[in-house]
Amino acid sequence: MERRTVEVRVAGQKYRVVSSASEEDLHRLAGIVSRKLGEVGSRAQPSHALLLAALALAYEADAERSRRAALEVRTRRFLEGLLRRIERVLDGDGLRPATKAPERFT
Repeated sequence: MERRTVEVRVAGQKYRVVSSASEEDLHRLAGIVSRKLGEVGSRAQPSHALLLAALALAYEADAERSRRAALEVRTRRFLEGLLRRIERVLDGDGLRPATKAPERFT
């Protein structure tokens, strides 16, 4: 993908970013960082505020990954249980095709 230079604003400061991401995405992400900087407090020194914002965003991303992983595990367990139940029903009703030929055909 083509890399381009995009100017974004974070907490009132202009930055030039070279990226293959779309300009719209970079502006959206810069807005997220600006909002997070506002949340962590404007009294901190700029470098300290950026560090706090980065840590907060990293924490949120990590927590979201953990939630997604837990959901994947729960979904997998649910589907495996559902599949076992379906197999039991099919086996019990004789709806499942025989895995070996009946004796009269052998």
